[in-house]
Amino acid sequence: MKNYQDLNGMELDTIREIGSIGTGNAATALSDMLGCEVRIDMPEVRIMGYNEAIDWIGGPEVITAGVLVHMSGELNGIMLSVQQLEFVNLILERMMERTVFNYEELNELDHSALVEVGNIMISTFINALSSLADITTKLTVPAFAVDMQGAILAVPMAEFGGQSDYIMTIGANFICHEKVVPCRLLLSPDIRSLNFLLKKLGVLDE
Repeated sequence: MKNYQDLNGMELDTIREIGSIGTGNAATALSDMLGCEVRIDMPEVRIMGYNEAIDWIGGPEVITAGVLVHMSGELNGIMLSVQQLEFVNLILERMMERTVFNYEELNELDHSALVEVGNIMISTFINALSSLADITTKLTVPAFAVDMQGAILAVPMAEFGGQSDYIMTIGANFICHEKVVPCRLLLSPDIRSLNFLLKKLGVLDE
């Protein structure tokens, strides 16, 4: 397989199952961190072009926060947690007993809390994936940025845009105390890693 576009129906279904399991594990980790039950609705996993993915998370000029982690080992690539303001305020309300009206109000302690949550969600997702496929994946220290979404998505575009114009998008709603909060995760393994992963899971057509 040379491109995300080459994925067949069975391979896409497998990726959707990975997204469902990984997001469910991320919700469980979030429950432990926030001290409240976090439920999740059925995640939507899609393969999108970069521009389509930017529109899917709200548009290129919308300000958002992002936690970015690089993967290496048997799975190479990037995973990004996009933290829209509803998600940010869920975290801050539970961990810091405060909320904000915009990203400019975030202080250093807020940044640390958001990085910690994003890192744990990504780590839990990738650990579930690695366990499912019986592979070893190392993660870098997370990077945090507040910027326009188009600028944040420019990182995976710059790193992997030469291999594929597509990215794996995972969207779901977390529900805590009946409050519905959108969760957006973007996973971009390189093509070699995607081939290796699907072979390990026994679904890749040779």
